[in-house]
Amino acid sequence: MKPAAVEVEGLTVRYGPLVALDGVSLRLAPGTVCGLIGMNGSGKSTLFKSVMGLLRADAGRVRIAGHDPAAARRRGIVGYVPQAEAVDWSFPVSVRDVVTMGRYGRLGALRRTRAADRVAVADALARVELTDLADRQIGQLSGGQRKRAFVARGIAQGAEVLLLDEPFAGVDKRSEATMSALLTDLAADGCAVLIATHDLQALPALAEEAVLLLRRVLLHGPVEEVLRPENLARAFGVDPLEQGRTA
Repeated sequence: MKPAAVEVEGLTVRYGPLVALDGVSLRLAPGTVCGLIGMNGSGKSTLFKSVMGLLRADAGRVRIAGHDPAAARRRGIVGYVPQAEAVDWSFPVSVRDVVTMGRYGRLGALRRTRAADRVAVADALARVELTDLADRQIGQLSGGQRKRAFVARGIAQGAEVLLLDEPFAGVDKRSEATMSALLTDLAADGCAVLIATHDLQALPALAEEAVLLLRRVLLHGPVEEVLRPENLARAFGVDPLEQGRTA
């Protein structure tokens, strides 16, 4: 039996006296697009960093395709598209350099790319429609283009799991449409996609399931069920969809 793409069991993470995650458990199957929703401070970014192995958990465990997070990163199994503010956009690297980083796990100590690596990078750039901007410094791109570059990095590395932290925040409609179609295609190819997002209205067209998080998993199920007003009110205090219509 093939292992879950992502398996989190009893995960607890504290920042000093603050409990950011409290016994979180969830399972994500390969080929699934899942939305991760919750108010600011609900633990979404902490969960992502924990799944990536960037934070030490106080309790519980994480497995990515049967591997611990560190091994999954080394093998290129998991890719991560961070929030924009988590990246130093002034760093002197090109878009092609960023995407090529996805191949590092396959390169030798000298980091020399081979023909297969260059083909993979070129294909990833084409899939996110950034071929013409490949040699531009990453900080010169628009917000949507930057997000697409990080998605391309995950494609180039052949990630089986892709984590996206607010990928549609501040992006143009073209980039949102491009990424949405691409994520659907990646899931059809067997990639598991977990998306933290505040765009609840767009979620039903993108994901088949969702996780409602408030330091614990309040609900994990079909998107239509999770987005019911009575369920959203458990995490937000009000129905954020209705609040958005009346604001």
